[in-house]
Amino acid sequence: MKRTDNKRSSGDVPIYCNCCGKSLKVENGILQEDAFEATKEWGYFSGRDMEVHHFNLCEVCYDEMIAKFQIPVEIKKKLEVL
Repeated sequence: MKRTDNKRSSGDVPIYCNCCGKSLKVENGILQEDAFEATKEWGYFSGRDMEVHHFNLCEVCYDEMIAKFQIPVEIKKKLEVL
């Protein structure tokens, strides 16, 4: 999640979609719209040994990204939210 050090007048720290730059809605420190959050700790045998990458995508950018996949995302329905 890209956050800036600038606080809004409400005191909330802005959060942005790393793809399109859209500011995601935050109220009282709580994200008010869902976003895809990814963290990848790169290990050995990669060109990014020991780096940690973190980013967020708004739902529109997520949908655009997965539409390009050759193998579709596996989707399961949940019966309840814990």
